[in-house]
Amino acid sequence: QVQLVESGGGLVQPGGSLRLSCAASGSIFSINYMGWYRQAPGKERELVASITSGGSTNYADSVKGRFTISRDNAKNTVYLQMNSLKPEDTAVYYCYYLPEDSWGQGTQVTVSS
Repeated sequence: QVQLVESGGGLVQPGGSLRLSCAASGSIFSINYMGWYRQAPGKERELVASITSGGSTNYADSVKGRFTISRDNAKNTVYLQMNSLKPEDTAVYYCYYLPEDSWGQGTQVTVSS
């Protein structure tokens, strides 16, 4: 069983930056997929960015050029650097891990002046 713990959320003004971290522990497969998803009030959960153990990345169109996903395999940690934040980025951000279909508890990101 893999446990995921997110951190780094908070309140930031429009145009600001935040970096989210997701630390995985437990039985980590060497070949895996990790991603960041988000869910805003009244909306469905959506993919923000993903990264494979080999380093291949994928981004939602709405965050391309502003967000960067990265990982440190030695630390089993995935990061999401979020720049030029907009009010529409406000959501609970969740970390996700395959092949176990595991979710973290979520971290709130609020972008507001």
